[in-house]
Amino acid sequence: MATIKDSVHDYITVEGVAEDLLDTPAVQRLRRIKQLGTAELVYPSANHTRFEHSLGVYHLATRALDNLGIEGKQAERLRAAAMLHDIGHSPFSHNIEGLVARRTGKLHDEVEDLLKEGEVARVLALHDIDPGKVADLVAGEGQFGQLVSGELDVDRMDYLVRDAHHTGVPYGTIDTGRFVRELRFVDGDLVLAENNVQTAESLLLARALMNPVVYNHHVARISKAMLRRATEGLLEAGNATAEEVRRMDDRDLTVALRNCPETAEFAEMLDTRTLYKRAVWAELRDVPDEIIEADHETVREYEREIAARAEVDPDAVILDIPSRPTMRESSSRVVVNGEVRKLTSQSTLVKALQRAQHEQWRMGVYAPDSVTERVGQATEDVLGLDLEALVVDVRRGMHTTLDEFGADVGVDAGPGADE
Repeated sequence: MATIKDSVHDYITVEGVAEDLLDTPAVQRLRRIKQLGTAELVYPSANHTRFEHSLGVYHLATRALDNLGIEGKQAERLRAAAMLHDIGHSPFSHNIEGLVARRTGKLHDEVEDLLKEGEVARVLALHDIDPGKVADLVAGEGQFGQLVSGELDVDRMDYLVRDAHHTGVPYGTIDTGRFVRELRFVDGDLVLAENNVQTAESLLLARALMNPVVYNHHVARISKAMLRRATEGLLEAGNATAEEVRRMDDRDLTVALRNCPETAEFAEMLDTRTLYKRAVWAELRDVPDEIIEADHETVREYEREIAARAEVDPDAVILDIPSRPTMRESSSRVVVNGEVRKLTSQSTLVKALQRAQHEQWRMGVYAPDSVTERVGQATEDVLGLDLEALVVDVRRGMHTTLDEFGADVGVDAGPGADE
């Protein structure tokens, strides 16, 4: 048995299969992958790792299993899944996941190939645990997979609290103790017991508040977009394959980007925090559907057209289009008057948060500071944005909607920003 001091959950006791998995190379690699990727460029203390998060997920899973009365082999499989749920992550966490997945066909939770060989496979075999069943749990499949990956999963409970703690932002605080204590299985669904509508709402609210302030902060988005562009350049230059990048850690990728002539400039900009600025920051209602739904190659073509019109280098334009807003947590189930109901039917807060999420959505176009005005104007022309609804902030050359700032147009950097 190992006892580990954690900054969020205090002392965590690790035993059984989880203890044996703890020192495998696949799990130790997570010490070298930051939980929030490039967000430390906004919040300097946000340099916590996937390793400590995995410990936290294991800890909450263990508490949930105890409260649910799940024991034996099923419990050990779930503890293994909790410890291993992030071993499929690429460097810098989610930041380059889409890029790697397009070339490998594997997302971070598709880990079966990583469980069938090496030290992890040996440990699972030692405990007579089927790697395929663990992989299914990591992917959220089956009744018990909901504990690891679902609307009320322990993964979400840990990362919200942990990210809030390490950024210093208070909005992600939730009562994890109550959450794991009130979880129930009803007809195969993981639900919150009676009198817990507000408990479920707190999860929604925490996520809704953390999104604009941390996860989608404009500086974090710009640095993530630059990292993706650099990594794509690394792959196109043939200096690494997507499979190799998938198994790198943050240090490996940083060194590879520095040593590749085609990406060295991007690497230096990220190293020195010499980041691109916003040329366009457009609301959901101002962006045509075909642009929001464009695939990767179409987006790259838009970038080339914008660069040509602005007469800048193609690498000087990055078009950042988030997917449409979703709120997975809103489908959480709670027991109300003895019936299992979806949170959406019980909470007036859900609709307000969904509206806020749509209002917070922004499409970004980023470029070096010296050319943002030209790139912003070119973006309007190429993408057919409404010129009458857009204005130019002369000080920065940043295009945004009038409605976002009102008559006094300016830049609200938000909490934690030091742009």
